[in-house]
Amino acid sequence: MTMLQSFSRLRAFLSSLRLPPRAWTGAAWGVGLTAALLWGALTWAGLAPAGGLTFALFWLSGLAFGAAFGGLILLLGWLLRRLPPRYGWAALGALPLLASAYLALPLAYGLLALLGGLLLTVSLLGAALASLLRPGLTPQQRRTAIVMLIISLTALLGGGAFLLDDGYSIQPPVNAAALSVQHVAPLTLPDPSLPGKYPVRTLTYGSGSDHRPEYGAQAALLTAPVDGSQLLEGWSAIRRAWWGFGPDSLPLNARVWLPDGEGAFPLILIAHGNHPMEDSSENGYNYLAELLASRGFIVASIDENFLNLSLAADFGMFAPLKDENDARAWLILEHLRQWRDWSVTPGNPFYGRVNLDGIGLVGHSRGGEAVAIAAAFNRLPCHPENAALRFDYQFNIRAVAALAPVDGQFLPGERPLPLSDVNYLVLHGAHDMDVVSFGGLRQYNRLQFLDGKPWFKASLYIYGANHGQFNRAWGQRDMLGPARQLFNLGGLLPAAQQEQIAKAFVSAFMEAALHDQSDYRALFRDPRAARAWLPETIYLSQYQDSSAIRLAAFEEDIDLETASLPGASLHGENLTLWREQVVPLRWGDSHNSAVYLGWDTASAPGLPQFSLTLPADSLPLLPHSTLTFSLAAADESPLPEEKDPPPNLPAPLDLTLELADRAGQTARLPLSHFSLLQPPLRVSLGKADWMSALPLSEPIFQTFEFRLSDFSAQNPRFNPSQLSEIHFRFDRSPAGVVILDNVGFRP
Repeated sequence: MTMLQSFSRLRAFLSSLRLPPRAWTGAAWGVGLTAALLWGALTWAGLAPAGGLTFALFWLSGLAFGAAFGGLILLLGWLLRRLPPRYGWAALGALPLLASAYLALPLAYGLLALLGGLLLTVSLLGAALASLLRPGLTPQQRRTAIVMLIISLTALLGGGAFLLDDGYSIQPPVNAAALSVQHVAPLTLPDPSLPGKYPVRTLTYGSGSDHRPEYGAQAALLTAPVDGSQLLEGWSAIRRAWWGFGPDSLPLNARVWLPDGEGAFPLILIAHGNHPMEDSSENGYNYLAELLASRGFIVASIDENFLNLSLAADFGMFAPLKDENDARAWLILEHLRQWRDWSVTPGNPFYGRVNLDGIGLVGHSRGGEAVAIAAAFNRLPCHPENAALRFDYQFNIRAVAALAPVDGQFLPGERPLPLSDVNYLVLHGAHDMDVVSFGGLRQYNRLQFLDGKPWFKASLYIYGANHGQFNRAWGQRDMLGPARQLFNLGGLLPAAQQEQIAKAFVSAFMEAALHDQSDYRALFRDPRAARAWLPETIYLSQYQDSSAIRLAAFEEDIDLETASLPGASLHGENLTLWREQVVPLRWGDSHNSAVYLGWDTASAPGLPQFSLTLPADSLPLLPHSTLTFSLAAADESPLPEEKDPPPNLPAPLDLTLELADRAGQTARLPLSHFSLLQPPLRVSLGKADWMSALPLSEPIFQTFEFRLSDFSAQNPRFNPSQLSEIHFRFDRSPAGVVILDNVGFRP
């Protein structure tokens, strides 16, 4: 039997299996009646108590929706069948490629509009050119083709100009803190962003076999590879071919900046984030490393590029490395193990030069989460998800700084990473187009001080800062490929200014944490005190330390009238809003609860206020003690019935703080005695507001501090040691919504 005869018989057999139209009608009735009965059972179970009419209306509405949905699918199929197969094939095949090229999830609406417009435009252009290049067109056809050509070229030129332009400049919002900067005494400390007294030497260490010379033949010190195979999945053959090794032999490579002077210096490791693995991301922090080395720190920027993404090695991102952030953290600790060996082994440049009693970690992006994971792993006996992977590190990590970090890439046991008893700093830009929410706030909020030692933590939100400009190798565009053209770069700080901010804050943080220069903590309590060191922009900072007496953190329960301090209570009067909730971010939430307080004097009579009553036992307060709390302006209406944010931002808010002692003496200060409250920072990441599906703003707290002696100056008879009540009186702004958190004292 020939192949043709076999094919003919197969076709005849398949044709014999075709059902007559009547059978398909019966099948349709079977499917439809089954769906109607099951939908009816569900609606009857839920709506029977509401009566037969309600049930019938809801049941029929569901049937109508199902019919409309099926009809829409059929219509889409009919439209696709109407397309010429060649064009339909090309358009549908191009769609995932174009979507990948312009994949910008924060700008989902812009992405959809661009894809639709681009497909239509290039379809018109191709149709016009193909028509005009063939002879025999009628005059009408030629005119139509010319019109299509003009429309498509105009759209391409206009769209291209829109995409290639960096964007538009933005009028900066009012800087509330700057309105009262005259009350803030400038710091008299040396500027931490200026080079120190030490000349700096550089070298590299590495495997000696790396294809990059600095970690291969030119490496000053050779290191043995480490086995990370228990931490990594998805190491492709292309990744192995590119690097020349697999997860079982990961190299310890780094660039080192070494102070040229006598003594043992604290060690700081810098961990980069996720970027194309073919780039050298660790080189982008030389501006920071050289500064720190000149100020008496040994700095190593470690190479973890082999853990980064790659369009080739990850098969177009369809098969990336899986959950590699704990491997990044583990590698940091393996580098520290190598440094510990060098510090006690004669015959190498680091013998006797490393002070391992003071170790700092700096991480950016995924590296920002990795340094927190490393600090947590450092104290564990084994990996939290694999007891077979034993740890024996126990380094004295005293400082962790995170630049625009991610959070939640690694969830030990599907839980957020806990962290305690370490100094912590996190910086984030309001214009971050990669990590679009202040994710580092989650780790900041989860960090606890438990051992009684003098730890502190600080956060800084920087208006105009983006993701990539913390790394010189990454630059101002936070996305890869054509997608980055959708973002507006016109509102960004110049790269040099963003680097200046990073240098000032990271250097001051390390001076305070590792050189015991505790006076630099004042920078984190109020950045305005360092305005001579910093570019002019909006800074929203938070600060807490282990000495704080916590009165109300709004985390303990769901009772609106209880506080954190046993015996303390909360009360509200004449408020339009009073609720506690987890504070949301643009993407996800902040892992932190706070109280929302709204007022509108036009709709609610009486003085709106929120009060905290202290227990009878006196707190250990002195005149130099400081009342602290965190406050943020909520981007919502104070009227519960109005669900949308107000169209226009309010002016900076003010209110009155009133303290009362047990003798009934009171003292008052306006919030503006420290600073007015910054209105929400609405930031459009795209070149048009409508392009983003995310909120324009997210609640960002600012820590406020009031010395009790300032209240005593208002009323000398007021006795801070007998404090009994704290009142937040909303009497200086007619309406608003604030979010209050972490009310307490610093002795």
